[in-house]
Amino acid sequence: MQAINELIRNRKSLRIPFDINRKVSPENIKQILEAGSWAPTAHNMQNFEILLIDDLAKIEEVRSISLPPSQTFIQENYLQLSFSEEDLRRKRTGVLATMFPKSWLTPTLIPENRQKEEAEQLTENHHQLLPCPLLMIVLYNPSRRAPGSEGDFLGIISIGCVLENIWLMATSLGISMHVISALGNQIAENKIKEMFAIPAYFKIAIAFRLGYPAGSISDTLRVRRDLHDFTHHNNFKGNYFH
Repeated sequence: MQAINELIRNRKSLRIPFDINRKVSPENIKQILEAGSWAPTAHNMQNFEILLIDDLAKIEEVRSISLPPSQTFIQENYLQLSFSEEDLRRKRTGVLATMFPKSWLTPTLIPENRQKEEAEQLTENHHQLLPCPLLMIVLYNPSRRAPGSEGDFLGIISIGCVLENIWLMATSLGISMHVISALGNQIAENKIKEMFAIPAYFKIAIAFRLGYPAGSISDTLRVRRDLHDFTHHNNFKGNYFH
């Protein structure tokens, strides 16, 4: 098992197809789920359920759901893009534009009556849910919230902790992971609830693909801000690092 600092640095979302014929073992799935169960949650509420889907036919059903990006996503994603490695190294935040299809790189507004048609064209050659042997969907009940947490901010953070524990354990086991936010789209969510008999009061928090790469993995530049860029010492103008 890798040291914790190596796991943290090596963890990444892998946007490539996974080998559908190479299953994640039940033993590894159990380890991953146990890691998620021990994540810190506000007031130990553990307000989450996890749906495991390893039936390839059912995964294909989910993949058949149209998941075009919203125009809001296209515009806000554009603000996080760098169009060269030099630019990304300079910014130290965001991602390379080469990670996305060219059709996602134009932030122009789409008139409402054309939005659905053009959004579908945007994903014609770039499906957000690529093949995988295992799909996990994290659900939560929005009618429950961490005490006194406006908008259930602490509850949402808790789900993030569950995701991180799962991610780190998967990484330690050599299992690749890709986070999918598009299944939280209202239309997609309603279809998934119907497909898998999920009670209506649940919401999809996040989903992720798990598996082993079907092909080679290309190195992608990853950046982080330096510690002195985001730390403040004793007051906001003070810096701990000199």
